Amino acid sequence: MDYVWMGRTGVRVSRLAFGTMSFGGEADEATAGALFARCRDAGINHFDCADVYNAGRAEEILGRLVAGCRDEVVLTSKGYFPTGGDPNARGSSRYHLVRAVEASLRRLGTDRIDVYYLHRFDDNAALDETLRAVDDLVAQGKILYPAASNFSAWETMKALGVQERRGFGELVAIQPMYNLVKRQAESELLPMAQAEGLAVFPYGPLGGGLLSGRYGVGRRPEQGRLVDNAMYGTRYGDAVNYEVADRFVALAAEVGVHPVSLAIAWVMSHPGVTAPLLGARSLAQLEPALAAVDVPMTAELRARISALSPAPAPATDRNEEATGDNYAARLAK
Repeated sequence: MDYVWMGRTGVRVSRLAFGTMSFGGEADEATAGALFARCRDAGINHFDCADVYNAGRAEEILGRLVAGCRDEVVLTSKGYFPTGGDPNARGSSRYHLVRAVEASLRRLGTDRIDVYYLHRFDDNAALDETLRAVDDLVAQGKILYPAASNFSAWETMKALGVQERRGFGELVAIQPMYNLVKRQAESELLPMAQAEGLAVFPYGPLGGGLLSGRYGVGRRPEQGRLVDNAMYGTRYGDAVNYEVADRFVALAAEVGVHPVSLAIAWVMSHPGVTAPLLGARSLAQLEPALAAVDVPMTAELRARISALSPAPAPATDRNEEATGDNYAARLAK
């Protein structure tokens, strides 16, 4: 396993990270323990969680698993989404975040959360107040590094601007969705992260299982996230995504690489990506994901894979900028 810098923090993280959303749900405690042990054996030192994963059970299980190696792993969690029926048990208000962090610390059985993500941009809370609350938690040692998940580029830059202006500790990482059929991050988020020195830990590199080889235009499993979960079914429901999946699986077969390994390796090969977040509910699912580090992802292979799906429009929508027909080139003639 290779290790890379987590942005500008001076902390080194494994080239693959493991997301624990299945812990306490699709993966019971015994299975979670086996997954964790296999990840550690493979050299993974970065484990991602959130307070809403299986109503807090994921944090509880992860906390027990890291107890013997706490100082050897980078532990993350998140807060924003509802954790109970109380109308204030949600959001990014100071009122909620302070309680959310303290509750996560109890469940994780640790004195600090290494990277703490705002799980979503809060449209109803003053951003200055949210970031002040996060900075106070950093000052108290309960959080080491603040980060943002599911933020757009403008929301991230707005947060960084507030933090710089107010002298708060700045975001060190972002966690966007990124895979072969969801490439919007290429337009602004990934270039922004590179320019600002932010670490990037993309989730969903398999598109909810779409790129695992189990799905296609005329192919659906009896069970699976895209079948059983309405949110994922909506997210990836467009017919073109299944056409991409068919083409991708055919290419994986041609080059002799498991589609799971190839999909993750493609995400990992973007120069703005620090480490993709893996997810699994069994060891059988985990093995090809871990094998992504062994895929020889050349520039040619990345280009062949990228050509299978539509590239997102550039941020300015001037798609000619990537060609010789752009305005600057024309003026230079």
